[in-house]
Amino acid sequence: MSSTLLEVTRASHEEVERLERLVVKDLQTEPPTNKDRLYQSHRVRNMIEQIVSTTHKLIDIYEDEDNARKDEIAALGGQSSTSANVNVFSAFYDRLKEIRDYHRRHPAARYVDPNDEYEELLKEEPIIEFTGEEAFGRYLDLHELYNEYINSKFGQQIEYTAYLDVFSDPGRIPQKLKLTRQYREYMQKLLEYLVYFFERTEPLQDLERIFSKVITEFEEQWKSGLVEGWENESHENSTAQSQDSRIDLDYYSTVEELMEVGPEKLKEALAALGLKTGGTVRQRAERLFLTKNTPLEKLDKKHFAKNSRRPEQNGGAVAIQPSEDAKEIALMEAKIKKLCELLSETIVRTKENVEKKHALTYDEIVQEREEDEVEPEPESDDEDQQIYNPLKLPMGWDGKPIPYWLYKLHGLGQEFKCEICGNHSYWGRRAYERHFKEWRHQHGMRCLGIPNTKNFNEITSIEEAKQLWERIQEKQGLNKWRPDLEEEYEDQEGNIYNKKTFTDLQRQGLI
Repeated sequence: MSSTLLEVTRASHEEVERLERLVVKDLQTEPPTNKDRLYQSHRVRNMIEQIVSTTHKLIDIYEDEDNARKDEIAALGGQSSTSANVNVFSAFYDRLKEIRDYHRRHPAARYVDPNDEYEELLKEEPIIEFTGEEAFGRYLDLHELYNEYINSKFGQQIEYTAYLDVFSDPGRIPQKLKLTRQYREYMQKLLEYLVYFFERTEPLQDLERIFSKVITEFEEQWKSGLVEGWENESHENSTAQSQDSRIDLDYYSTVEELMEVGPEKLKEALAALGLKTGGTVRQRAERLFLTKNTPLEKLDKKHFAKNSRRPEQNGGAVAIQPSEDAKEIALMEAKIKKLCELLSETIVRTKENVEKKHALTYDEIVQEREEDEVEPEPESDDEDQQIYNPLKLPMGWDGKPIPYWLYKLHGLGQEFKCEICGNHSYWGRRAYERHFKEWRHQHGMRCLGIPNTKNFNEITSIEEAKQLWERIQEKQGLNKWRPDLEEEYEDQEGNIYNKKTFTDLQRQGLI
């Protein structure tokens, strides 16, 4: 239609209503896979954002700060804010001419069905970027952060599976190690990744509202000194008298980094410690950097100002605590803990996936990844139709019999029975070889009281397994140390006897 303000208002209301109906229609459909669920969530999120954007435009129109809407409504009644005497019929025909000109320039506008355009939104697949390790949002990919953790001063040399248990609990790290630039940058990267992952996997969640609650609770705990791992810091923050002169020396690893603070802050920090405040920026930074690893009472007298007294004479050294930096780091920790609570199932699933990968070969990992990428086909209406399968071939992932050549290649026609597994049948050599490590065979061996080691591979008979176990025990018995027969004794003449013979001769008085 024409581009009048009232027509724009009507079209905007229509767009909002259609999008609301599409949201309800899309959410009524249960997605079959995790991939479809993500597509649905992102589609709904995009439509909600479009509704919000259109609603803001409507609010601006109704507020009518430039009186354009008021003038247009007045013009429909033959009135005008500039001229009181306006011909109603001329205004009507002018509007009619404007509408006809619009449709003459856009002849296809009258034939467009808006329903078709909006229905296409339900078929689109939004672009969502995931790494191969994330498997389309099923697992976390923390390998880069894990490498940074184990190579840092605050980290430990642990396995990746153990890191998945500790990364969500920063309270284990000492407070002194947290007040460093390296830890701060690590926490920023971790928080950015978790936020980015959460936005991709849970697009319908309002993360800003979640973080606002976290910040509110954090501020109350910080004032009370109840923040986990930061009790002393938050208490000092509430009782400190001078925050401008505080510099965290643990936050800087070199003099050059400390020089970036600036000459004024360096001067204030040196004055608070009773040290000389003169010299260049580098000299001030070097003088202050000495106090990082050296107590003030052990510093040379030349570094102190003439009229200043020793720290112990002033009642102890001046506390230099980075209250603002510590508060920011503690807030990041609180946000990370909240995100880890929301992603707890994903973290557990990631750990299980890593442990499972350790037990799989490369070919099995590739095969499993290909199976995850396969999308199930929609179910056909003719479910009652029977599949023609005279050779009784096994069914594939698509619900149809596998090709005969594949059936022969894997030897699926060969049946292997295992008495230890309760005469269970395994079809194909591959399934037969793999079953020795599976739970059914392990349970059968455990019931027989025999350890399931490599020595018992290819053994399916209970009798054979028992006989082999007895031979192994006998062989182990021959290798045992028998002091009566193998311990040697020597008499005065140099003759060698074993322990049993020596004791017998000794009892008889022959030796």
